[in-house]
Amino acid sequence: MMNQPLNRRDFVKGATAATIIAGFDAPRENQEKEKIAGNKRPLEIAVYLYPGMTAFDAICPYDILSGGIPDSTVRFVAKERGLVRMDSQMLSLHADYAIREINASDILLLPGGGSTPTQMRDQEVLDWVRRIHEKSKWTVSVCTGSLILAAAGLLKGLEATTHWAAMETLAMFGAKPARRRVVKQGKIVTAAGVSAGIDMALSLVALECGEEQAKAVQLTIEYDPQPPFDSGSIEKASPALVNKVKASLLEYSRKASGVK
Repeated sequence: MMNQPLNRRDFVKGATAATIIAGFDAPRENQEKEKIAGNKRPLEIAVYLYPGMTAFDAICPYDILSGGIPDSTVRFVAKERGLVRMDSQMLSLHADYAIREINASDILLLPGGGSTPTQMRDQEVLDWVRRIHEKSKWTVSVCTGSLILAAAGLLKGLEATTHWAAMETLAMFGAKPARRRVVKQGKIVTAAGVSAGIDMALSLVALECGEEQAKAVQLTIEYDPQPPFDSGSIEKASPALVNKVKASLLEYSRKASGVK
């Protein structure tokens, strides 16, 4: 038994639990227990995969949610079962389920990527998203994944965020673009570009299991950003760099979506 390997998910869960137990004071402990008690049924999480998406958008939230929400079950879902090629064309993730096999989920996660426009035009996907959202506890997105929600008609009149380069597209579908890392509107939670998925997932763990649990997860994964450069937003980057990156992203999206 001592030689049995410990996977990352079990490590995160174990370390999180140990940190919480060590750090609780009595009143805080009771408050957190009450929050967690409200989530007695294990949550089912559906992560939608599609060709040309950004792996980071799915994998980081998956790691945090699966380790931070006790007894949660994660299902990777795509239009069809099998390997799904990511935007790098060097990495594939495996979908164990086709969308027709998943009729409900407590949490629906939609990642973004250069090929998001293709998903926005796929009526089968949009119908599925609307159907899952109808019964979900939380419907969440990372980066341009929110554009899929918008195309499905789920963001009309709501504040939402996305990658900074896609804000105008978000507005075209009746959403109210918000330049924030994470935006919560009812049961819909949208995250800004790529790395904001970490913030979104930690926020969701806090909503489900309390702040101490989320803080423990944050410590476990050592999420303490100290970037080497201060150019992580359009407010901080130079205008020349913003224009260069925006043009590059537009060209990439056109190629990924098959637009000439």
